[in-house]
Amino acid sequence: MANSMTGFGRGEASGNGYQFSIELKSVNHRFLEIVVRSPRNFTSFEERIRKILQAEFQRGRIEVHVNVVETEGRKRLVKVDKELALSYDKALKDLALALHTAYEADIYRLVTLPDVLGVEEPEFELDVLWEACAVALSKASDGFKQMRRKEGEKLTIDLLQRLDLIAEYLQTIAGRAPNVVTDYQERLQGRIQTLLGEVELDAARMANEVVYFADRTSITEELVRFDSHLAQCREALRSCDPVGRKLDFLVQEMNREINTIGSKANDLRIGQQVVSVKSELEKVREQIQNLE
Repeated sequence: MANSMTGFGRGEASGNGYQFSIELKSVNHRFLEIVVRSPRNFTSFEERIRKILQAEFQRGRIEVHVNVVETEGRKRLVKVDKELALSYDKALKDLALALHTAYEADIYRLVTLPDVLGVEEPEFELDVLWEACAVALSKASDGFKQMRRKEGEKLTIDLLQRLDLIAEYLQTIAGRAPNVVTDYQERLQGRIQTLLGEVELDAARMANEVVYFADRTSITEELVRFDSHLAQCREALRSCDPVGRKLDFLVQEMNREINTIGSKANDLRIGQQVVSVKSELEKVREQIQNLE
């Protein structure tokens, strides 16, 4: 069945002293938009993550949150910029001399000045750490797909029920359509007899008028096309492929057909059924905005 565009998934994996936690969540979107948020040291992973998700999903705004925690202490080294410290010391001496003030070097004060002391982070290989990140992403993606699939199943069931209801309205319209011509002929005869009294009617002209009306108000083609669109909608909903855009197009076509039926039929009962069909089509249109 079709998949929903909304979902959530979470995955964790550890390796080489780090634990990766990845969360995926998505909302409706006309196209596929992937937003990745990761720690500064791991921004190089973002493009890899996008490529993997682009190969698996077609629509929706997917937010990816990557959280990284150290599981083992890493040896850090303190780095001293001796040249900068000496430069600070000389500048302070020169300042004291210019102000005729005594100067006494204070190493503890010097190390508090900007950039004299720094922490040197140990290097690590991103390609090695990517393995754990990829495992966490795979787990998150599996849960994400499962939720989208479940949501899609619920939407599909609802949409199929609505399509069945629309089909019933169309059957009523199709059953009523032949009576439209008969009713028109009876009304026309009645009006003419009222106006002309006992004057004999020209049967040929009457027949031509009725045939012209029947041709002008025929909705057979529209009903056939509408039925074809319904069949395509059902087929699409039962597939596992992304179908949101196709369904959106089919609903537009069905709206066009039902509007034509309403304008051509010129019948109150058919008009009532047309209103019901358009109401259900609007509900279908709203629902398919949630499908991938």
